[in-house]
Amino acid sequence: NMYDGLQGVNSSSGNDNHATQIEFYITEMRSDNTRTKSSEGEAAQFESYDVQATNGIVEDYYRSFYNVIFRANTVLANLSAAGSSADQFEGEAKFVRAYANFNLVRLYGAIPLVTEPISPLNTEVAYTRASVADVYALIVSDLTTAAANLNNDYRTRASRSAAQALLAKVHLTLGNYADARSLLEAVVTSGGYSLESNFSDVFYDEGNSETIFAIGYSPGGLDSQNFSAEWLNAVGRTAGVNYVTADVRAAFEDFGGNRSAVSFRQDASQPNQYQVAKYFPNGELDAPYVADPTKAGNDWIVLRLADVLLLHVESIMAGANETIDPAALASFQAVRDRAGLTTPVTIVTKDLLLNERRVELAFENHRLFDLMRLGVAQDVLSAFSTANGYGFTSTDILLPIPQREIGLSLGALTQNPGY
Repeated sequence: NMYDGLQGVNSSSGNDNHATQIEFYITEMRSDNTRTKSSEGEAAQFESYDVQATNGIVEDYYRSFYNVIFRANTVLANLSAAGSSADQFEGEAKFVRAYANFNLVRLYGAIPLVTEPISPLNTEVAYTRASVADVYALIVSDLTTAAANLNNDYRTRASRSAAQALLAKVHLTLGNYADARSLLEAVVTSGGYSLESNFSDVFYDEGNSETIFAIGYSPGGLDSQNFSAEWLNAVGRTAGVNYVTADVRAAFEDFGGNRSAVSFRQDASQPNQYQVAKYFPNGELDAPYVADPTKAGNDWIVLRLADVLLLHVESIMAGANETIDPAALASFQAVRDRAGLTTPVTIVTKDLLLNERRVELAFENHRLFDLMRLGVAQDVLSAFSTANGYGFTSTDILLPIPQREIGLSLGALTQNPGY
């Protein structure tokens, strides 16, 4: 089903859909938050801003999320068989389709816009890049329908609040601040969500009160994931991808509060390396792991209340460089208070908001999108690249269209600049 598509397959086969399990490569590792252990192989292309159009991870993600869209379109094409559940299924399918398209359009730019199940021979749709504006128009339409059709019964399936929160993030991306604010306030006042008092419980107490939408995994079986193990050293199929940069550790020193100890830790076997700590396999903080770490059950959190509260600040800021609005200060303070940083905040600047989002949501694949949405990706990543001897240029903000797709299209599918 659609959610299986979002999970992806826990395998090492290059032909499988890996979806969410490989997303950290193309988001977090292209930001200033993480890097590989050894700077080798395809993974290192992301940290050094030397991504090739033939990169298998770039192709895997693209193919996987179009598979998700195919599954959602298949549901939408068969709503007549759903009876009294038709509205619910329509809402869920449109949420999933919008989520996939939102990720794809932000990562690859103009993309093929596929709105119905297509056969392999339907090349005109598969290889025609729609305008970014048209892609966003469908995303907004899909999420508007989803918010209208759904309730808040689920956390690992689409819900009204998940649709509202995702639509708000879309509106912030488009600069529609008033629309975003009303949606975010609807989520906050829905009564269904609250910040966990213990930051660690956000990640290790699944289905908690802070989670709005998560992609569910179960340990040991077909519905397990392997990214938790990949981030550690010599435990997964790879050793130490998504290691923590010195740059983000410095941000934690300044802004992290009690989140730092929960977010990353020093690798005992490599004192100069630091590992992501939010997703130890099955919540086991110390190796050796009782279960096979490559078959972990940690859910992947897509939307949670702290994210929404900080987006609320952003919506009130409305493109300005600072705000003293009491509602914005209250949302910002709530997140800071949970981190043990209780000194009252009297003004929030864009830089302060970016830093707060960075340490609150570190290693959850938000940082690159935050830099892009707030218009600072070019400056921040250029400085980070220069400091580390990497090769960032403006065209590296978007990924390449996979070379295999261009080949299959016989050149009809055009490439992004710089590749």
